[in-house]
Amino acid sequence: MTEDAGGAVALRDLREDDLPTMFEIQLDDTARYLAAFVDDKTALDRDAYVRKFQKILVDDAIVTKVVEIGGEIVGSAAAFPIEGDTEVTYWIRKDWWGRGVATAALAGLLEEVTVRPVYGRVAEDNLGSVRVLERNGFVLIGSEESFASARQATITELIYKRS
Repeated sequence: MTEDAGGAVALRDLREDDLPTMFEIQLDDTARYLAAFVDDKTALDRDAYVRKFQKILVDDAIVTKVVEIGGEIVGSAAAFPIEGDTEVTYWIRKDWWGRGVATAALAGLLEEVTVRPVYGRVAEDNLGSVRVLERNGFVLIGSEESFASARQATITELIYKRS
């Protein structure tokens, strides 16, 4: 996919034994704030998180990938159906931000998930994620005010589309 100081960004299927590592990655307060729209019921409860993802792992409609660099898990990327559309999401460990990892991970996911259009949503002030979507050919098509549980506030959520 892409080369970084640590090696190539690679995607593989998420496995149940990855869940403890994925849980730890998503605990970062800064990342949770920027992601904004997190599941409060599972984000801080390891057992609830694992139960949620055990269900996701057996759902054929959801594509969930682990992002690795040099064999080390640095995040995830996924595509999932919601209200008849397909949306993408990604979560990269903070120490890998700003190095093209999220952009490469999303590009790799979009090679596998070929349904179009595909959508991405992002908090308006999450400029890094805005750049990731735009670098992958997503175009801003609208916005809405949504409650962001990680911020306990209503914020502007940008809606992007890739045809």
